[in-house]
Amino acid sequence: MNLFLHICCGPCALYPLRELRKAGNSVTGFFFNHNIHPYQEYQRRLDAAREMSRNEGLELICRDEYLLEEFLAAVAPLPAERCHYCYFSRLDAAARQAAALGFDAFTSSLLYSRYQNHEQIRTAGERAAERHGIRFAYADFRPGWQEGIRLSKEMGLYRQQYCGCIYSEKERYAPASGRT
Repeated sequence: MNLFLHICCGPCALYPLRELRKAGNSVTGFFFNHNIHPYQEYQRRLDAAREMSRNEGLELICRDEYLLEEFLAAVAPLPAERCHYCYFSRLDAAARQAAALGFDAFTSSLLYSRYQNHEQIRTAGERAAERHGIRFAYADFRPGWQEGIRLSKEMGLYRQQYCGCIYSEKERYAPASGRT
């Protein structure tokens, strides 16, 4: 199968990429993570995705857009629901691009993380797939969590300490009493 892999970051893409290739798939990467905060963090993750793609011989398409204001406008009324928007906006962009380029299906490295809501990701991916007339290839890559960490450390890839948005940055670094 010819798969389009949405990549949230280089470290999270390693295990899914290797598993997809091991299963005989042809894979092209797609980086679009428009709401990472602050901008320097966004740039580090983009650079790590590019480094990983070079190391793995992966063609990587980058939609290099930093749309913080758009993200904030969409989620400010209900910050606790921000992940719905985050998942769908990225997977919708991946589905649109994958369909336009003639891929068989798309998936995401978001499915590697033990910290992401897989049901929300699956729902967002299936909704985006239906919208753009392409298949969402759901796979639970969480069993490879430790392997992915090992691989990314061996490569010396930048490993982030929080999910990425301004709210998750606050949850990571602010005292518990200051959390949303």
